[in-house]
Amino acid sequence: MAEQDRSPQPGPDDAPPPRAGLARRRFLGYVLAAPTLTVAARIGADALAPTPAAAAVPGAAPAVIPSLPGPAEILDLNDLLTAAALPTANLITIRLDPDGTAHFALPRAEVGQGITTSTAMIIAEELDLPLDRIKVTLADARPELLFNQLTGGSNTTVSTFTPVRVAAAVARGRLLRAAALELGEAVSTLTAKAGVITSAAGAVLAYGELAVKAAALTHTQVTVTLKEADDFTVIGTAQRRVDALEAVTGRKKFAMDVQVPGALPTMVCRPPTINGTVRSVENAAEVAALPGITDVAVVSTGVAVRGRTFGQCIDAVRALKVTWGPGTAEGASDATVLEKLRRAELPLVVPPLDLLTKSVDVRFTFAFASNGALETNCAVADVRPGSAEIWASLKSPIVAQEKIALQLGLPVSAVKVHVTEGGGSFGRKLFHDAAGEAAEISKAMGKPVRLMWHRTDDFRQGRTHPMATSRVRATYALGEVLTYEQRHTSVATDFGHGVGEIITSEAAKLPVANLTFSETMFQLTQTSPYHFGVTTQLLNEVDHGFNTGSMRNIYSPNVRTAQELVVDELAERMGLDPLAFRRRFLKDERARAVLDKVAELGDWGRRMAPGTAQGIAIHPEYHSVVAVLAEIDCRPATTGRQIPNAYTGPRVTKVVCAVDVGLAVNPRGLEAQMMGGISDGIAITLSSGLHLKDGHFQESSWDNYFYTRQWNTPPELRIVVMPSTGDQPGGAGELAVAASAAAVACAYGRATGTMPTSFPLNHTAPLPFTPTPTVPPIPAAPTDGRDHTL
Repeated sequence: MAEQDRSPQPGPDDAPPPRAGLARRRFLGYVLAAPTLTVAARIGADALAPTPAAAAVPGAAPAVIPSLPGPAEILDLNDLLTAAALPTANLITIRLDPDGTAHFALPRAEVGQGITTSTAMIIAEELDLPLDRIKVTLADARPELLFNQLTGGSNTTVSTFTPVRVAAAVARGRLLRAAALELGEAVSTLTAKAGVITSAAGAVLAYGELAVKAAALTHTQVTVTLKEADDFTVIGTAQRRVDALEAVTGRKKFAMDVQVPGALPTMVCRPPTINGTVRSVENAAEVAALPGITDVAVVSTGVAVRGRTFGQCIDAVRALKVTWGPGTAEGASDATVLEKLRRAELPLVVPPLDLLTKSVDVRFTFAFASNGALETNCAVADVRPGSAEIWASLKSPIVAQEKIALQLGLPVSAVKVHVTEGGGSFGRKLFHDAAGEAAEISKAMGKPVRLMWHRTDDFRQGRTHPMATSRVRATYALGEVLTYEQRHTSVATDFGHGVGEIITSEAAKLPVANLTFSETMFQLTQTSPYHFGVTTQLLNEVDHGFNTGSMRNIYSPNVRTAQELVVDELAERMGLDPLAFRRRFLKDERARAVLDKVAELGDWGRRMAPGTAQGIAIHPEYHSVVAVLAEIDCRPATTGRQIPNAYTGPRVTKVVCAVDVGLAVNPRGLEAQMMGGISDGIAITLSSGLHLKDGHFQESSWDNYFYTRQWNTPPELRIVVMPSTGDQPGGAGELAVAASAAAVACAYGRATGTMPTSFPLNHTAPLPFTPTPTVPPIPAAPTDGRDHTL
C-alpha cells in the first residue's frame, strides 16, 4: 500500500532551514534560431541564487552533546553533480513541432527509475501542455555537455528540475507572444492551458499552429517567471509511467532490440578466474565451423564468438578449449580478502575507558554483492574503418565515447554513441564494459555485432559491490553519547566512470582536502543523522584486483546498517526505547517527522510473539530523508520452511516507509522507487551475497544468488510520501536501500536477542546450492524448464 500523507503541513516554526539551490523564480532563457520553436534555459554559475543562511529552528536545539556538521552536511555528492551540470544547461533544448508535441532529448539514462515520466511532468507543468503531448527520448552522447550527461547519485530530477522548467516557461511565453501578434491582442488578455491559447474574446489557437510563428531567426534572450508551487497541477500529482503500456506489452525497446544490418548475436568465452587472460585457443577453427557460427576472435576479455542465434553462440562458447593465464584475484577467497581488510583498518582514536565511560565496540562484515541488473550487460557495435557506432544503456555516455574512441584509435567525433533504455542498472551501467567490448569485437571481426553477456558472466566477471568491514566504537556516560567513530574498510571501488573527473573539476569547492576519489566520495555521501558528540567516519581501501562499481547507494547501506545496529545497542544499554533514543539524538526535524510517521503507522512497540520483532531505522541523503519500520519472523517454522532449490530463512512480514524528498515531482514514481529500494535492502541484509573461492565467485545466476523472492517479500507494505517541505526535489532513487537494510538488521537483532555482525545473514552458512563449473564458463541451456514451472 502506498499513499501520500495528508496531515497538515508544518508551520513556520517547524520548517527546515532553506538549503542552497535555485530557490528564486525569475530566470533568463533563450529562444534559439530554428525552423520551429526551440528553447533552452540559461542556468550557469552566475545565475545561482545566493545561498541563504541556515536559520535556527525554534525549539530544535539539542539537549545532547552536539556534533559538528560533516562534509556531506555542507556539500554532498548531489550538490556537486548539480553544480557541475549547470554551466551547460543552456545546451539542453525543448522543441515544439507543428503537430503540437513537445520533444525533449533527456541527457540521462532511463533504466527503470521513471525519469522520462517525471521529466515529461515538469515540461507539461510549465508549458501547460497535456502529458501525452510530451515526448521524452534519451540523448546520444554529447561531449559538449561536459558533466551534464551523467546519471547517478539520485541526481537526475534535482539537477534538471529548474533548467527544464525554465526552458518550458520560455516556450510558453514565446507561444503567448506569437498568439498575441496573430490575434492582435495583448499578451495579458490570453490564457494558455492544455496546449491551447484562448483570448478574452473567445479566439482559440492550438500550440501547433504557433510552433513555426513562435520560432526565432537568431538566438534571443528572454526573461521568464516560473510558476508558484501553489499553482502546480501536474507536479506533485501521482502519474502512471509514460512507458507503462509499452513495457507491459513487450514493445519497449532495449539495446538487444536495436536492428542494425548484419549485426549478429555475439558472446564471449570468459576465464575461470576474475580477469584471467587468454594464452592460447586450441580449437578455434573447429568452433568456427560449428552450425551458425560466423567468426571466432581473441579479445582482451576472452574469446568472442559470433553466430546466427544466441543458442549457437552458447554452444560455441562451451565448445572452446582455451588455455588461460592468471587473473587479478588468483587464489583469493572471502577469508583472504577479509584478512586484508582487517589489517588495513584505520585506528580508532578514542580509547574505551570503561572506568570513566562505557563503550560499544563492534566490527561488521559485508560480503561482495552482485551489481548485475535484470537486463544482462549488452551492446550493439558497428565498427568500420574510420568510424564506429554504438548502441547501449549508458549512464556516462560521454566517457564511454571518449574511451571507446581511444581504444579504437579514432577521433571522438568519429564515434557515435546512442543511449538506449535499460532494464535496470543498480549503478552497473555507469560503466561501459559491454559497449567497449562490443566495439573491440566488431573491430576484430570487421562486422557489426550484438553482444550479450550470459547471466553467469554478470555474476562471475561483472561489477560487484565490494566486500567491506565497518568498525564502530561509541562511548557514552551519564545518558549522553560522547563520541562516535566509524572506520569503514573496503575493497577498492572503481570510480572511473566520470564522477572522478567531476570531483577533480570541482575540487576547490569541496569541504575535504587531499583525499582520493573514493575517500572524497565517502565524505560527500556519508553523514551521521545523530548528535553523538565528537563524530568521525573514515574510509580506507585495499585490493584493486576486483571489478567493482558504484552499486546502488554506494557505501550507505553498509555504513547505515552498522550505525543503526549500534544505535539499538546504545539505546538498550542506556535504558531507552530505540524509537525514543533516536528521537532524542536526531539532528533534524524532518528526520523526526518521518520517524514518527512510521512509528505511528507501524504501531511501534506493540506486543509481538517470541522470535518476531520490529526494527526501525533512519537515513538522510541528498537533501532527502527516509524512515523504515520492519517486522521480521525468525521462528523455526518460518526459517526452516522448505522450497526446492532455494534459501528461505527469516521473512520480513511488514514494512512501513515514510519518505520526505522536499518536493515530490511524481509521488507514484517515488513510491515505486521506495518499493525497489526496500527489496534491495531486504536482499543485502538477509540473503544476497557472493561467495569468493579460488579467485572466482561461486554464484552464477539468480537461482543461486538469492535476491528477495516472492516468499520473502513483506505481505504488508505501506509507503507514505510526506507533505512537501520545500520547493525543490531531493534525491530519491537510492534512498530506501540503506534505511530498509538497517531496519531489517535491527529487527533481526531484536527478534533473536543477538546483534548480527555479518551480512548477508546466510553468508557463513553452508552453500545451499551446488556451484556450476567455471570451465566451460557458462552452463548449458536448460532443457527441463517445465519441471520448474509449478
